[in-house]
Amino acid sequence: MADLNDPRILFAAERTLFAWNRTGISLMAFGFVVERFDLYLHYLGVHQAHGLQRYLSLAGGLGFILLGAFIALYSALQHRRFLKRLKPAEIPVGYNINTAVAINVIVGFMGAMLCLYLTIGLF
Repeated sequence: MADLNDPRILFAAERTLFAWNRTGISLMAFGFVVERFDLYLHYLGVHQAHGLQRYLSLAGGLGFILLGAFIALYSALQHRRFLKRLKPAEIPVGYNINTAVAINVIVGFMGAMLCLYLTIGLF
């Protein structure tokens, strides 16, 4: 890091982490919509989702959800690596630097649990 000894470096990194968090959550939400879209069409009476269509919808939705979960977990890992490079002067006294990482890990874990729920619901 530069010799700035400026806590704004930490806050900029946290803003970036939460931008990745929002991206992961958005991908998970989109994946859920893709996975459940055939159910919506079924209720409207537009078409019946049979066989291959149902599994393609599931695979596409799960893919987006897993991508979102991966983004949340990987960005937390990257942020932890960044935090190790900060000097004590760049961290405000009494500031908990682990909260943002924990939030991203929880979001990633919840994405994995959503995939499990949707997969189990298939059977």
